Amino acid sequence: MRVVIPTSTPDGLLAKRGAHFGKAPFYVIVDIENGEIKDVNFTQNPGHAGGACGNAVMNIKNLGADTLIVVGIGHRPLEGFKQAGIKVYYDDVSPTVEEAINRLLSGETQEIRPENACGVH
Repeated sequence: MRVVIPTSTPDGLLAKRGAHFGKAPFYVIVDIENGEIKDVNFTQNPGHAGGACGNAVMNIKNLGADTLIVVGIGHRPLEGFKQAGIKVYYDDVSPTVEEAINRLLSGETQEIRPENACGVH
């Protein structure tokens, strides 16, 4: 499994989580095999302009992700991730990547539901 987590800093497992995937300056990428962390990397968020959510979805897909953990995400990119086969989990509790990964591995984190996406009325 390759997990991408939006972050405020490029500090690997100790990175502080970003509030919204599209606005976070970095993505930390965590490779997990057999329930164990095998590799941790980061990249700068290339961003997306003018609501180009498809571009943001492709940025994550191009990292080889099959899982994304977010605090906030809009409805359009959430649907884009679903269509791309990338599972999106909601975690507004974990302050760091390490804690978010531990919660995911222990089954404490659930997939986000469409009604929890930003901008849904």
